Amino acid sequence: MTGEHQTLTLLLFSAFVAVTLAITTWVSRKRRGSAEEFYAGGRLFSPMENGFALAGDYMSAASFLGVTGLIALFGYDGLLYVVGFLVAWLVVLFLVAELVRNCGRFTLADVVAARMRERPVRIAAGTSSVTVSVLYLVAQMVGAGSLVALLLGGTSEAARAWTVIGVGALMVIYVSLGGMRATTWIQIVKAVLLLGGTIALTALVLMRFHGDLDRLLLTAAERSGHGEAFLAPGLKYGGDWTARFDFISLGLALVLGTAGLPHILSRFYTVPTARAARRSVVWAVGLIGGFYLMTIVLGFGAAAIVGPDAVRGSNAAGNTAVPLLALDLGGGAGSTGGTVLFAIVAAVAFATILAVVAGITLASSASVAHDLYASLRRRGGKPRSEVAVARVAAVGVGVVAIALGLLARDLNVAFLVGLAFAVAASANLPVLLYSLFWRGFTTRGAVWAVYGGLVPAVVLVVLSPVVSGSPDSLFPGVDLQYFPLQNPGLVSIPLGFLAGWLGTVTASEVPDEAKHAETEVRSLTGAGAA
Repeated sequence: MTGEHQTLTLLLFSAFVAVTLAITTWVSRKRRGSAEEFYAGGRLFSPMENGFALAGDYMSAASFLGVTGLIALFGYDGLLYVVGFLVAWLVVLFLVAELVRNCGRFTLADVVAARMRERPVRIAAGTSSVTVSVLYLVAQMVGAGSLVALLLGGTSEAARAWTVIGVGALMVIYVSLGGMRATTWIQIVKAVLLLGGTIALTALVLMRFHGDLDRLLLTAAERSGHGEAFLAPGLKYGGDWTARFDFISLGLALVLGTAGLPHILSRFYTVPTARAARRSVVWAVGLIGGFYLMTIVLGFGAAAIVGPDAVRGSNAAGNTAVPLLALDLGGGAGSTGGTVLFAIVAAVAFATILAVVAGITLASSASVAHDLYASLRRRGGKPRSEVAVARVAAVGVGVVAIALGLLARDLNVAFLVGLAFAVAASANLPVLLYSLFWRGFTTRGAVWAVYGGLVPAVVLVVLSPVVSGSPDSLFPGVDLQYFPLQNPGLVSIPLGFLAGWLGTVTASEVPDEAKHAETEVRSLTGAGAA
């Protein structure tokens, strides 16, 4: 890209960083330093504010960059991500939001530990939450690296590496200084920017085709090189039975995974009541639904206007389809309009990545401090402040995410998020639903449910084509591929539910009926909720 692109994008991005750092500094001066303030922002946000923050947390680089890229490259099959991401919110709305708000304080483990032995449950749930968070963070890091490679007009490994490191450093600063209050306001600002940019691009694409969606789709199919197959199922997931099972596996992961994502669950604690949590989700569903409808237009627009070959030429996984589309819509390379629009979109994408990594890092550091540290520290020793441990944990999580982000830099960000969703659906969702709805659920069942989903999901990913055995793998020169599917959800999600059931029916422990009754009343009425 030209120097003008670089300069303008960096100026806009620097402005966003300056604003968010100012918010963080302002909040850090006002905070009281309590765990409730750090983890939940004092529970003072309104449903609308939290709805925008939820949407900001969810509309990540995977949505803005990865999904549109997949649609541009694979047409109809890329729509699976849009449908899965959106339908997942029905599970959250009807099964999770209010009940989780009433039963917990800060993390998923709070909900489960309300009626179980705390130590083993917190260790299991904390481990799972950190694993999911790190996988999700890696996707955002990859998105940041792809954007910078495009911005600098090449694939400079040093530039991509320093970008990933810079994003990691900023997210640690946001979380360490500002906690949940700063993170929430950053999410709100980012959600407004992202929705505004997406609306503008969608309007420009529709104007290019005079509002004729049929013309848009037909042009996309013509330029794809696949003809009508581009608009029909099967281009990515219909080649053989393995691909079809991968399709089912991914769909299950996307629809069931959202309700187990730690950074989404933690958002329900930032509002004062369960009713406010439910209204937050209604706001989020409206905002997210509109956004995903627009990504469909942008994906087919990129195929029709830029062309899949140009998208692949810039980034093999399709992560740069939207910035390239913006460049073309603005008048092409070298034009003032193209420069401005490209810079705005690139800056919004950077803002998206920064805001999302801040939310995920906060959720994972809360799991480390509130669940793992509180359970594993020596009894009788001088305890450190949970908030202090959470700040240290944010640094550790950041370092791990940076390292893995550098390793996975050539994978599609939406695909990477699909893996995070699979682990969340396999390990977190079974234990959450069993704890809320099964009267006879036991501590052993809870621990087995977490590890029975987490371990198979991680092992199957390691043994899948994602890691080795194919040219697109993380390690193409190694072959440890024994599991044919790229997403483990089809196997690991049922295993998580089965392990929870098996652990419960084989346990000698007698379920505590009184605690279940107390949890049930609390979850449904909010009596005694924090």
